[in-house]
Amino acid sequence: MKVQCELCPKRCLLESGQSGECRVRINIDGVLRTVVYGYPCSAHVDPVEKKPFFHFMPGSKTFSLATVGCNLHCKNCQNWEISQTNPEDSEAALCPPEKLVELTKSYNCQSLAYTYTDPVVYYEYTYDTAKLARDSRIRNLLVTAGYINREPWQRLLKVVDAARIDLKSMSDDFYRDVCSATLKPVQDAIVQTRASGVHLEVIHLVIPTLNDKPEQLRELARWVKTNLGSEIPLHFSGFYPQYKMRHLPPTSSETLDMARNIAMEEGLDFAYIGNVQSEHGQNTYCPGCKKLLIERVGYTVIQNRLKDGFCPDCSKEIYGVWK
Repeated sequence: MKVQCELCPKRCLLESGQSGECRVRINIDGVLRTVVYGYPCSAHVDPVEKKPFFHFMPGSKTFSLATVGCNLHCKNCQNWEISQTNPEDSEAALCPPEKLVELTKSYNCQSLAYTYTDPVVYYEYTYDTAKLARDSRIRNLLVTAGYINREPWQRLLKVVDAARIDLKSMSDDFYRDVCSATLKPVQDAIVQTRASGVHLEVIHLVIPTLNDKPEQLRELARWVKTNLGSEIPLHFSGFYPQYKMRHLPPTSSETLDMARNIAMEEGLDFAYIGNVQSEHGQNTYCPGCKKLLIERVGYTVIQNRLKDGFCPDCSKEIYGVWK
C-alpha cells in the first residue's frame, strides 16, 4: 500500500518499504514512520552565536543535536556525512526527549538547538522535545533550510522560540540545481515565521560564481526588507570547498564585506559576516545612533552594552530576545 508524506513540498509517494528523499521517513506496512525518533547522531554544547543567532540571548549556551537525514541535497553541505547518509549506516545513541531535556539542564544550557542536518526531517522528535523543554523553561531553536509545508510548520512554530532559516538564493534554478529543491516554499516558510512572532534570523551562504554578484545580493537584501522588515538580522556566511563543490574557491572577505555593505545600503538594520574574521561584520550597532552595542570576536561576546533590549545611548529598542 502506497503512502504519501505531507511534511515537505516534495510530498514523496512511497511504496511499502521505500524511504523518502530524506532517507529517514519510511513506508512500513502501509504506515509512514520515522526511523530516527530518539536517536541523535550528533550532540554538542555550542555558543548560541555559532548557529548563528546574534539577537537571541547572546553569550548563552545551547545544547545542539541532530539525527541523520535531510530533505535537501545541497552540493555544498558542510555536514554531508550525516545529512546525506542512510540511518543504518550511521552511529546513533538512544536519547528520548526526556533525556535531551535532562542533558540540557546538566550542561547549564539555556536552550536546545535542532541543527546540523535539518529538524524538518526529524520533525516528531523536535516537536515532542520542544514541548517538554518549554515545560522546563528551556528555549527551543530551529536551524533549518525551511523546506516544509505550511501546516506542519505552523504547528512546530507554536512550540519553538527562534528560527534561523537559510535563504540560499533568490533563484529557483539555483535551488533546483544545487539543493534539489525549490525557492518559493522557503520564502513562504520565512514569511510565515515572521508573521508567527517567533524570533527570526536569516542566513545566506555566499558561493563564488553562483550567488555572489552584487545584483543578486541586492535582490536578496531587498526581499528581506520588503517581506520581513528592516530589523530582521541577515547573516552572510563564507563558503569553503567541500562535498561536491571542492572545485570552487572560498568566499573572499572582500565579497562578504560587499554583501554586508549592500544590505545596509538597502536599509537593513543588522547585516553580519560569518565564517571569516571581520573587524566590524560580527558586531551589533544601533541603527539609530550607530554606536557599538555588542562586540564579538568569532563566537565570543566581548561586551554587551544593551540595557533590557534598548540602546543605552539613544534608547532605541533593538529587535531580539535578550534575556
